Amino acid sequence: MFTSQTSSFQDSIDVEEREDFDNEDISGYNQKVQLNCYYAIYLYQGTRSEATGENVSWKQGRADSTSSQEDFSLTLIDSSLPMEAEPELRTYISRRLSKGALLGGMGNIATVELSVPEQAVGCYCCLLEQERSPDQPDADGNGYVICFLGGSEKGLNLYRLELDKYVQGLHSSLQTPELQNLETELRPYLSRWYEESVMHVQRVVQLVHCNISFLLHAALSHKQVDVTNADQRTKADVSRFIKAASLQGLSHGDTTSASLCKAMCDDTHYDLIIDCSLSPPTLANTRSNRFCDDWSQAFLNAAERGNPFLLRQILENFKLKAIQDMNSLKRFVRQAEMSHYALFRCCQFLQSCGNGDVLLQNAKAEHSDLPEACRIINVLEEFLGEQLQA
Repeated sequence: MFTSQTSSFQDSIDVEEREDFDNEDISGYNQKVQLNCYYAIYLYQGTRSEATGENVSWKQGRADSTSSQEDFSLTLIDSSLPMEAEPELRTYISRRLSKGALLGGMGNIATVELSVPEQAVGCYCCLLEQERSPDQPDADGNGYVICFLGGSEKGLNLYRLELDKYVQGLHSSLQTPELQNLETELRPYLSRWYEESVMHVQRVVQLVHCNISFLLHAALSHKQVDVTNADQRTKADVSRFIKAASLQGLSHGDTTSASLCKAMCDDTHYDLIIDCSLSPPTLANTRSNRFCDDWSQAFLNAAERGNPFLLRQILENFKLKAIQDMNSLKRFVRQAEMSHYALFRCCQFLQSCGNGDVLLQNAKAEHSDLPEACRIINVLEEFLGEQLQA
């Protein structure tokens, strides 16, 4: 049993051999070649809606426009795509809109074939609809279609939540009449989508490097991480990494992940401190375990290969393995209430998994109202403490 447990753990870590994030579907990004990233933004208008005089004049001044069966029009506002590739993207978006595949405020990710060096790239599209007037709630909607292109469909899907949030940040910039802030605000924001939405995981791993295990342990332990003497971007990167590495919000209906994210250590005064006044940064109040130490090497290997999509996949596998081990511990605890052999198996499992402190922390919080389970967990804590001392 425990041989298969170890094998399963190694399979989780060896994501490079099981996933295709270094194959052709994500090619164009390795240690020496920078991934080509593109963006495009279009004005979306229902053709039956009455447009204002300003919109009409602005729209007439644009040559790059397309319509579909008089249901809507799609007008290019700005794009970083090659000239020959943009009409191909616009045709693709028009087909998606015609089929009702783009819902307001919800990103859609797919693979598109365009006249770009990569030929096939991942494409994130989102329709941002303008608020409708209370006087005309049934009027045809107007809005903007925002597209981010780069990497693969599989890679972008790993950052869907970040991309959705980044697109929502455009709302205020799109309220300017005739988008007079295109050069000063809108275009720079769109150009940074990859750096802001995808690269933060890699920046954090490069920042702390060999100390990444401490951040992983803090995330699983639901600990606060205080970043000092750093700019706002670095602080935001670390905060987003901790949130992504924790199990908080992973599954609303899964009591296992919900209880794990709520579990707190008894020594609540302990916060991980990252001081960026020196290079490399110094860390205080550090804690880790064998589980996080083993996974840290996978993060370091991926960071050396310069592939942020591989890094995010490893992060997701890290969380999945933590949940699987938590489920195993819960099952053993239930069995141990009726079998001393099950208690022995539980002790062996905690010893072999390398994550016993975090798992017991969660189990203690989840079973706080079950006296028999608490008694078993106390025995397990004593066992684990003796093993650590030995």
